[in-house]
Amino acid sequence: MKPRACGASARPYSGEPSLFLGRGGERNKTLRNPGIAEVEDEIIRLADRSTHELRLAWRKLHRTGPPLGLSRDLMIRGLANQLQVSTDGGPSLMLQHRLQALARELEKGALSFDPGLVLKTGTTLVRQWRGQTHTVLVRDDGFEYDGRRYRSLTEIAEQITGAHWSGPRFFGLTRRARASLPAAPGR
Repeated sequence: MKPRACGASARPYSGEPSLFLGRGGERNKTLRNPGIAEVEDEIIRLADRSTHELRLAWRKLHRTGPPLGLSRDLMIRGLANQLQVSTDGGPSLMLQHRLQALARELEKGALSFDPGLVLKTGTTLVRQWRGQTHTVLVRDDGFEYDGRRYRSLTEIAEQITGAHWSGPRFFGLTRRARASLPAAPGR
């Protein structure tokens, strides 16, 4: 394999378990931004590693062993995710904060979303608006309304009303719109 360049220096792949996720002092021994092909190769090689080697890679990355009961498959997936994050930069800071906020709300039992509500392809949404019935078909790549494709329900709600509306709220898919329904057990 060709040496991979990192700044002014280059280091060939040695065949040993990589230090791809080192921190602190290890950082200078690793590549900061290997190419996509190299990352894909490394991810493929994860499946060929022994469970012991996967645990060592996990320990190197997290400075602790993998959680008890974590399967080999999940270790591979976790390490592969970190390889991709180290290459692509991972989720934006705004997304990280939003996910943390959702996790805190979930721990408190206050859901800001309904994880049980998933629109399946082929579902038809019907809404009466000013005496006219509007029908939307859920597709795997978005929504279809009045013979046109849309990326979101919000676009359709705006088309129907002429004003900015939350699409899920307009079609009665949010908690607030269903407040009069009896609560599900455990919520």
